[in-house]
Amino acid sequence: MSSPTQPRDSHSSQLFDYLADCIHGFLEENDLLGKEFPLGFCFSFPMTQKALDVGLLVTWTTNYNCTGVVGKDVVLMLREALARRGDTNIDVVAIVNDATGTLVKGAYLDHNCAIGLILGTGSNACYLEKLERIEKWEGERCEEESDEVVIDIEWGAFGDNGVLNFIKTDFDKTLDQNSLLVHSFTFEKYFSGKHLGELVRIVLVKLVREKVLFDGRASETILTGRSMKSADVSQLEGDDGESRAREIFARLGYIKATDDDIAVVRYVCAVVSARAALLVSVCLAVLLERMQKPTVTIAIDGSVYKLHPRFHTLMTEYISTLAPNRPFKLMLAEDGSGKGAGLVAAVADRLRKAAQRRASMQI
Repeated sequence: MSSPTQPRDSHSSQLFDYLADCIHGFLEENDLLGKEFPLGFCFSFPMTQKALDVGLLVTWTTNYNCTGVVGKDVVLMLREALARRGDTNIDVVAIVNDATGTLVKGAYLDHNCAIGLILGTGSNACYLEKLERIEKWEGERCEEESDEVVIDIEWGAFGDNGVLNFIKTDFDKTLDQNSLLVHSFTFEKYFSGKHLGELVRIVLVKLVREKVLFDGRASETILTGRSMKSADVSQLEGDDGESRAREIFARLGYIKATDDDIAVVRYVCAVVSARAALLVSVCLAVLLERMQKPTVTIAIDGSVYKLHPRFHTLMTEYISTLAPNRPFKLMLAEDGSGKGAGLVAAVADRLRKAAQRRASMQI
C-alpha cells in the first residue's frame, strides 16, 4: 500500500490515522469487521528494533518527511491510531522492514533462502548472521533455539561517509545535488528505481549538449528533472524494435529521432544498467563469502529486478564471477515484503498463544 502525497509530509497523527483508515477499509470491504486479527507491520524505513513489536524510526527516506515520528516507536503510533478509530480488533504483533519480509517469504518458499533483497524505488538487503559474531547483541543469547539472526544492512546509506567517492561520476554528483536528500542514501542513488531513469536523463542531456544526440537540440522535457523514468530504461532495454523507443522519445520531445539516436540512448541505458547490477552484485558476493553456506537462495522483490529485462542475467553473471565457489540462486519473491510481514505475524501470534497455554497449565 502506498500513501498519497499529503500524509507523507504531514504530522505523524495524520499519517498513522490514514493507515488506520486503510486497515478499516480493508476489513470492511472483506466483511471482517469485528473479528480479531494479528497484524504484521511492514515498515520500509531505517529503524532501531528493540523487540519484535518495537521499532524506533531512525530517519525518513525517499519522499517521506512526516514530523513527530523520528525517534518514536511506530508500532505504538499505529496502535494509538487504531485505538482512536475504536472500531477494529487488530493486534500489531510484529514490525519488519521490506528486506526482512522478503527474506521470510523466500524462506517459506525455499529453505535455503538466507538473503533478502529489495530492488525497487529504494534498495536494502538483509541476511542471516551467526549470533556469535554479533558483538552489539543486547538480548539473551538463546542459541539452543537458533544460532542465527537476521541482520538488516540498510545499505542504501552505504557511502554517505565518502568511502564510495572513487566510483562517483559527474553524473552521480549532479543527481545527488538535485535530490531531496543531498549526500544521503548514496549507494541506492546508483541503481534504485527512484534514480535510475534520472541518471540516464542526465547522461543524455550531456550528449545532447555535445551534439552527439538529437542533433544537439535540447527539448524542454529532457531538460526537466525526473522526466525520464526507470520504467523507460527497462522498456528501452527490452524493446527489440523501435515502436516503444519512439513513443518514449516523442514524450521527451523528439518525434523525429534517428536510428542512431535510438542506438545511442539504448547504449546509455545498457551501461547504466550494467553498472547498477554490478554494484548490487558486489555486495551480494561479499555476503555469500561471509556466510560460507553450501548454497544460498537470494529472495528479491522490487520493480527494478522484476521489470528490467536484463537485471537477473547481469546479476547472475557478476555474482558468479565475483564469488565463483559459492553456489546461489536468485528468486523473485513477489510482494515478499508484505507477505513476509504476514508470515511473521502468524508465527508470532502462534508462539504467543502457545506460551499463554503453557502459562495457564502451570497455574
